[in-house]
Parts: sequence; structure tokens; C-alpha cells
Amino acid sequence: MHLDNIDPKPRLEAAVDWAREAGELILGYYQSAGLKVDRKSDASPVTEADRSAELLLRERVAEHFPGDGFLGEEHGELRSQNGLRWIVDPIDGTKAFVAGVPLFGTLLGLEAGPDVLLGVCRFPALNEVISAADGCGAHWQIGEQPAKPIRVSDVADLSNALFCYTEVGLFEQTNRMDAFHELRRRTRATRGWGDCYGHMLVATGRAELCADPIMNAWDAAALLPILHEAGGSYTAWNGEPTIHGGDGVSVNAALKDVVLGILRSGQIT
Repeated sequence: MHLDNIDPKPRLEAAVDWAREAGELILGYYQSAGLKVDRKSDASPVTEADRSAELLLRERVAEHFPGDGFLGEEHGELRSQNGLRWIVDPIDGTKAFVAGVPLFGTLLGLEAGPDVLLGVCRFPALNEVISAADGCGAHWQIGEQPAKPIRVSDVADLSNALFCYTEVGLFEQTNRMDAFHELRRRTRATRGWGDCYGHMLVATGRAELCADPIMNAWDAAALLPILHEAGGSYTAWNGEPTIHGGDGVSVNAALKDVVLGILRSGQIT
């Protein structure tokens, strides 16, 4: 298979369907009094909903695109036979899910060599899905309404920007509180609408930047193509458009340079 000649549309359509199916499974556990929460080695929470949804997605990939690889947060990697690899987070925002807060999402991205060809982010409890594929634009569907194209905002002054993040403690843990305080000081509002929800606020033009100092590939794979197709960017803090940088920021085009400058240095002088 020549990766340069792949039509992403069939896989995008399949991924949107799979995310809906996984979301229905997840909602069977949502706000359940009997939900059992385990702790992984890094102390982050995981539930049967995470594990079961990832297995479902893994089975769908194997059934429909048997040569594709698969990397999930909960069950590890299945090696690719054709250069394509799905990277999946069944519940991005498990802490929100466990708390009964609806701002968690199911993420699917498709990696082809150094590129990510498509991304799907579904919010099961909100019944919303945002999706994109290389060259096809980015779209947002709410419930059964027709999907509509999305664009990042055109806010060009940081003082008018909304800054989102996931956890202040992650900035402390990585010795990046200078960057957090500088962004908080220079933006009009700072909100902890984090995980994939914050990044999708940027993609849909409702926020201007969402920065996270710790990001894994499964957190980021769906985000990069969505932000790119929406006219913004998802990059590592060094500005590289990668899902493997260990940190990440989604930002509109007008503020990209100034935001990356703050993140690189910790503070603008």
C-alpha cells in the first residue's frame, strides 16, 4: 500500500460509526452507582467502560481493515501490516466520566508514517461528534442535525482569548507554572475545560487555545487533523506538528506564534 495514495474517506466514515457504537457502550456505565474504578500504575483511573470500549474498537478495525495496526491506551499495540495504525483513547477524560461530568470523549486517529490522516472525537454524553480527514475539512455534528463545517476563531489579540487547560497540577509537575501564569495573565479568561473537550473548543472557534504539558499519542492523534482542517494547529510546545512530543497545544492561526513563544520560554520578556 502506497501511503501517499490513501483515500481517508472510507476509514473516516467507519470511524464515525465505531465511535457512535463505542459511545453507546460507554453510556451504559455512565453515572452508574456500581461503577468500579481501578488505578493504573501512574495512579490515573480506569474502568470497565474504558477497557470494553477499546476492545470493541480494536475488533472493528480488525474486522473491516485487517491490515491496519492498532494502539490503544488500555490494551497495547497490534502491529500494522500496511503502514497504517489506529491510535485510540476510548475515554479521554476518565476523571470527568467517573465524576458524572459529560465532557469526556472517545478519540480515534489514523496514523500513516509521520502523518495523521483523520481524527474523530465523539462526546457520548453530549451526543456530539467532531471529525476531519486530510483535505476533507473538519465537521461538527450535534445529535441528528446535519454536520456543519467548523473553523477556529479569528481572534488575533491574546487579551481577547479564552485559554483552556486540563489540570494545573500537570504544569506544576513539569515545572511549567511560569507558562501557565503568563497565559492566564495575558488572556481574557482561563477555564479548566480540559482533555479533548478543551481542544475541540478551539477547533470549533469557542476558545482560542488549549495547552497541556503532558500528552500521550492516544490523547493527541485525533486532535491534530481536526485542528489542521479547521484552520488552526495542534503541535508540541516546540512547534512541531507531532502527536509524539509529550506535550501539546491547540491554537488558532492568529495566535500561534505568540502562544508558542510563551510555551517555549515559560514567559515573554
